[in-house]
Amino acid sequence: MADESTQSIVVAAAPPAIMAVIADFPAYPEWANAVKETEVLETGADGNPSQVRFTLDAGPFKDVYTLSYKWADDGLSVNWNLVKGQMQRAQTGTYQLTPEGDQTRVTYTLSVQLVVPMIGLFRRKAEKMIMDTALKELKRRVEES
Repeated sequence: MADESTQSIVVAAAPPAIMAVIADFPAYPEWANAVKETEVLETGADGNPSQVRFTLDAGPFKDVYTLSYKWADDGLSVNWNLVKGQMQRAQTGTYQLTPEGDQTRVTYTLSVQLVVPMIGLFRRKAEKMIMDTALKELKRRVEES
């Protein structure tokens, strides 16, 4: 995949609390504004979702897509890849958690390739906007719990 975009935010919580919110896909429509519906299609031996279908409505960008997840044994990261999508040709992403005292730095890395070609500069700008929104919504959800 081409370029990846990366962004971080500090959350006032320990990694297990953050990972619990990340892994609770059925609750995403409650706090992730663009996510309208989720369905866990498969669960791994570790009990974490391994394949999830999303229905996304982010204004001009609407999609139904399925992601495959791999959860780190240490509970500090999760990676995903696109299985199939209507508007996306590829997507890879990672949440990496780094404890910082009684807080945790959450680093989000994302790369998306749409079916319709998009100039790299605009694609990276869209990825950064998606990540900024996702990180702020995640922080709000975790800190309100």
